[in-house]
Amino acid sequence: MERTARVFTVAELNAQVHELLEASFTELWVEGEISNCKAYPSGHTYLTLKDDKAQVRAVLFKGASFGVKFKFADGLKILARGRVTSYEPRGELQFVIQAAEPRDKGALQLALEQLKAKLQAEGLFDEARKKPLPPYPKSVGVVTSGQGAAVRDIINVLSRRWPGLEIRVWPVKVQGPGAAAEIAEAVRGFNELAPDTEVLLVGRGGGSIEDLWAFNEEPVARAIAASRIPVVSCVGHETDWTIADFVADLRAPTPSAAAELVVTEKAALRDRVFELTDAMTQNARDRLEALGRRLAYAAAHPLLQDPRRLWEQRAQRVDELAARLPEAARRLVERLGLRLGATAGRLDAISPLKVLGRGYAIATSGGKVLTRASQVKKRDAVRVRLHEGELSCEVIS
Repeated sequence: MERTARVFTVAELNAQVHELLEASFTELWVEGEISNCKAYPSGHTYLTLKDDKAQVRAVLFKGASFGVKFKFADGLKILARGRVTSYEPRGELQFVIQAAEPRDKGALQLALEQLKAKLQAEGLFDEARKKPLPPYPKSVGVVTSGQGAAVRDIINVLSRRWPGLEIRVWPVKVQGPGAAAEIAEAVRGFNELAPDTEVLLVGRGGGSIEDLWAFNEEPVARAIAASRIPVVSCVGHETDWTIADFVADLRAPTPSAAAELVVTEKAALRDRVFELTDAMTQNARDRLEALGRRLAYAAAHPLLQDPRRLWEQRAQRVDELAARLPEAARRLVERLGLRLGATAGRLDAISPLKVLGRGYAIATSGGKVLTRASQVKKRDAVRVRLHEGELSCEVIS
């Protein structure tokens, strides 16, 4: 069979298709639902975009992933911008994602919810892991922009409330590319290079969610959670909380409020010390007065008024008692002798021997006292106890 058309190898065909796709579909938007999503250690994410009629393989390379704030997950509907190409070895159509946003909600809001759920599941928000602030810190670290109102407000409030306090400022970017990395590095730096810092203030002035986004980044959250130094977050927003607020040991709504929380006002503390000193002085005065009254009462006692006279009276009383002791002892012996004689008489009156002396006898047989004739029979041996001596008898009838 005669062939007039060019014959392509499979590789040549795939190469031609690849070039055609790359030239024809340089940038377009695709809406679809993510499925079969898998992120690799290389930083690339492979997935499938589908609707109810078709599906296409897609990839988000590591370089483009930095511009996507949220995490891809199965079931998430997105609007993706990218280009169409093919994977030549297998001739598979592939959509290369260059940017994306969630279809149902804002990308930043979704990213915030995803990271919050992840860190909460790890226990980074638990109250049990939060560290208490020192009551009277000698040094305070500040992680914020070196320029702007936030750092000035913090320094002014700290200096006013506690003159002479050591304030250590680590200036960082607080928004834009690289801000999160600088903030995280500053928190780690204080822990490694200045571990004697007693509390850290980490924050900035207010702004939009985009302006504050560095404080919603995972590196910042993990640096704060790992800090041995207690951290107070002070991202200047009254209502909305950042991830840093949830992870920090304490949250303040503004930088100025944070400065007031970590340092007691020196003048107020001095006044309190004076109040306590006055109270202690008054208490000591009251106790001394009470002891003085007790001492005066004791001093009025006769023993303290004329102790020698009291001693002489007591000595005379002892002599009198000593003189009366022999007579009292004699009378006591007489009374005891009379009581003993009376008791002996009563015992003698009821003594069995006394009864035997009046002609009575005690008969026993087999060790038992006989009270009735029926207790013995003919030829039984009977012992008879008299007042003087015993008789051995035999029953004859």
